[in-house]
Amino acid sequence: MHNPTGLTVHSKSRVLEVSFDDGATFSIPFELLRVYSPSAEVKGHGPGQEVLQVGKSEVGVSDLEPVGNYAVKPIFTDGHNSGLYTWDYLYDLGARQDQHWAAYLVRLQAAGFTSDSGRAPGAVLPGTANAQSRGCGHKH
Repeated sequence: MHNPTGLTVHSKSRVLEVSFDDGATFSIPFELLRVYSPSAEVKGHGPGQEVLQVGKSEVGVSDLEPVGNYAVKPIFTDGHNSGLYTWDYLYDLGARQDQHWAAYLVRLQAAGFTSDSGRAPGAVLPGTANAQSRGCGHKH
C-alpha cells in the first residue's frame, strides 16, 4: 500500500500533485483523474460497461474531500463527484500516466474522434445528443 505524504490541488495548471512515502511525487492532470474516475458512472458495474468520457480537457477540481484514511473524493467542476480515489489508485494513475493517456486516446479514436478531438470542451460521443446523459442510469 502506498501512503500519501502530500496532496496539493493546483487549480491554475489543472493538476493534482501527490507525494508518497516511498519518495515518488506525481502531477496528475485533472482531465486524467476525471476520465479514469473509479466511479460506477464511468467504470460501469462490470467489464465492458465503461462509459467513455469526452470533452474533459478543461475540467477543474473545486474541492478534494478526505475519505477516511484511505482515499479522497474530488469534486469536479463538471458536477462529477462520485469517484473515490484510493492511495493505490492515485499512485497507479501517476506512475502509469503515459500508458493511461495512450489507452484513452485509442478509445477516443475507436469512438470516431480524430486525433485527440474528443478531449475538447463540448465534445460529445458520435451519435449522441449529450455525453452527460451516458451514465449507467443509476443515481450514485
